Amino acid sequence: QVQLMESGGGLVQPGGSLTLSCATSELIFKSATMSWYRQAPGKERELVATITSVDGSANYADDVKGRFLISRDNAKNTVYLQMNSLKPDDTAVYYCYAERSRFPRFTYWGQGTQVTVSS
Repeated sequence: QVQLMESGGGLVQPGGSLTLSCATSELIFKSATMSWYRQAPGKERELVATITSVDGSANYADDVKGRFLISRDNAKNTVYLQMNSLKPDDTAVYYCYAERSRFPRFTYWGQGTQVTVSS
């Protein structure tokens, strides 16, 4: 059963933009910290950005600060990752992740969406 549905990946030229979306159920979305991770070929999965459910505060990996923006739409139970000024090094499979750290705890991963930055 798929809990997180990602979309928006694709091929983009360097300097271009893409917006990823991750939709889930209200039950998950309203209490989960939502994050985007990415995994490039031959590399470990790494955290890109996180946004809390409490106050919507966000944190970013150093190499995407100022270029990426994470946001959440509480009406649509969807989290977004707006990616600007894309570089070839941003090429990876991007994963949506939901986590609730207090009882009842849960974690969910999306299936991943490919982002390729190439001319």
